[in-house]
Amino acid sequence: MSELTDPVALTQTLIRCPSVTPADEGALAVLEHVLGRLGFRCHRLRFEEPGTAPVENLFARMGRDAPNFAFAGHTDVVPPGDPGSWRVDPFGGVIEGGQLYGRGAVDMKGAIGAFVAATARFLAEHRPAGSISFLITGDEEGPAINGTRKLIGWLKEQGQRLDACVVGEPTNPARLGQMIKIGRRGSLTGWLTVPGVQGHAAYPERADNPIPRLLAMLAALTDEPLDGGSEFFQASELVITSVDVGNQVSNVIPGQAQATFNIRFGDRHSAKSLDGWLRRRLEAVGGRYELRTETSGEPFVTRPGPFSELLESLIERELGVAPELSTSGGTSDARFIKNACPVVEFGLVGATIHQIDERVDLADLEALTRIYQALITSYVRPA
Repeated sequence: MSELTDPVALTQTLIRCPSVTPADEGALAVLEHVLGRLGFRCHRLRFEEPGTAPVENLFARMGRDAPNFAFAGHTDVVPPGDPGSWRVDPFGGVIEGGQLYGRGAVDMKGAIGAFVAATARFLAEHRPAGSISFLITGDEEGPAINGTRKLIGWLKEQGQRLDACVVGEPTNPARLGQMIKIGRRGSLTGWLTVPGVQGHAAYPERADNPIPRLLAMLAALTDEPLDGGSEFFQASELVITSVDVGNQVSNVIPGQAQATFNIRFGDRHSAKSLDGWLRRRLEAVGGRYELRTETSGEPFVTRPGPFSELLESLIERELGVAPELSTSGGTSDARFIKNACPVVEFGLVGATIHQIDERVDLADLEALTRIYQALITSYVRPA
């Protein structure tokens, strides 16, 4: 097996680039070199804006004709934590017991290694009748401002059209082939501040304690379900993630109380409708408050059709597993790609993502490569 067709060697090389967001540390140069050798035309794209770190991205394409099939992913990773807590160097790409260890092994340098190896195997025997593209960012684990969102905008400016895309996120809970993501829930974060008047705990009549009012407001937001779910989405959920008054002593009534919450929501809501619902519930409680909300993505779904059905059939043929079509979990860069073309997500087993000793089974890397190669062969087709 050559270095270009071996997903393990490619993944090891990428892991050895300590590309913690927004640093690249040579990861995109590795891909640019390998894809260039395969005959792709590569574009390195650096995006930035005030108040954000500049981010390196890569777009590569082979072919000019439709259909243009794209692999999408990210080379940036989260920090490894205490390296001394790992059984191996988190950026060493070490193999032990049939598993490859390292930060990004699953999320998602392993899938990118499988992307490239699958493409190299296809090209060793065929030329594509259509086109194959790669959209690789270094800004998925971070604010996601200077990455895929701007890359999609650049493609539109260049007149580049995508017909279908697979994002290599680790979609499978415990076993390869269990799950394809056909959409994602929206995510809204809220910061609620209730002002009061600070005072001595022995004289509460001289103060205005904001804590009871905050608790009443939080109860109003959580006392009944947002919805019961829909055809493709589980029930929306509001989760309180922080309650804080910054009080260091026991005999002072605080001057304000704060809470943070996150809502993961399906297609029965939008960020705008949720903001209105929140304010109506808070105003019904009464009293002063300040609410700030921020949305990282609206819900979306790629309804089941020929593309998802093709991937389902290839997974079942290769692994003997009928995958579930799901919209569960957090957000991903698919939320930007869905504006350009039908997009699904399928990658490795996500049990160890963002953990100490993140690792991937070598057998899973090989099986994922075969599935991706079959997808290229079936969708793009040989010339």
